[in-house]
Amino acid sequence: MTSDFEARVAKAVTPNTVREFRQNGAVCIRGLFNADEIARLRSGIDHNIAQPSSRAKTASRPDDPGWFFEDFCNWQENVAYRQFIFESPAPTAAAALIGGKTVRLYHDHVLVKEPNTRQRTPWHQDQPYYNIVGSDNVSMWIPVDPVSRESTLEFVMGSHRGPWLMPRTFMENEAKWFPEGSLADLPDIDGDREAFDVRGWALEPGDMVCFNMLTLHASGGVPGAHRRRAFSVRFIGDDVRHAPRPWRTSPEFPGLAADLPEGLPMEHPLFPMVWNIHEGQGSASPLP
Repeated sequence: MTSDFEARVAKAVTPNTVREFRQNGAVCIRGLFNADEIARLRSGIDHNIAQPSSRAKTASRPDDPGWFFEDFCNWQENVAYRQFIFESPAPTAAAALIGGKTVRLYHDHVLVKEPNTRQRTPWHQDQPYYNIVGSDNVSMWIPVDPVSRESTLEFVMGSHRGPWLMPRTFMENEAKWFPEGSLADLPDIDGDREAFDVRGWALEPGDMVCFNMLTLHASGGVPGAHRRRAFSVRFIGDDVRHAPRPWRTSPEFPGLAADLPEGLPMEHPLFPMVWNIHEGQGSASPLP
């Protein structure tokens, strides 16, 4: 399948796509995944909703007429997720966007907004919530339902160049990670949208948006009868290093600090290599 993946990625991820990703920190890629891959992913998401892990959470308020569901780090238990991560062109696409010699899986994250969910996803960067440093990374946000422009992810172009901004809880706006005042707060993007280069794309199943873990992004609710199931898979490259935190990261990797000292590459079974420059995709195999 490697040659098929390479051909599909070469068609969907052009040199201009790579330049746009690296310059802007976010890019839309159309039609990379086929119907079978999306069907497999959809089945994995539905299984995850029916049998959530202990890491799952509801990210909408009790009075929200919809429901915003999230879960993390399920690739080892969810067969459909594991097959998608290892047996779709996603790792090859990640390699094209990041560059370098290796690509590792960082983690998976499912985000489901059921019909009539009012809860917005506020503006934020992802990397300050994590236990890593390094700029060689990509997050893929892959919907299995059509996504309208009003419900899609939006990005502030160029914000991946920094600085790091204060991560806060989405509903209470609390600083539970970096100490209050240690990082600058986010600007009021929605209060002055004309001051920022904000972009977003309506999406169909098979499409995805790819973004750097420092790119500012947000999304709206899901009006009416629409449903928005999306799978996000995060990949890391050559310069990423472990950065243990004295607080609980999101997601958390219990016990990792004892196995992997600070400053080392993420060479650990939790983060399998999925592509390398010598062998391409398939340089590591998923768990049985």
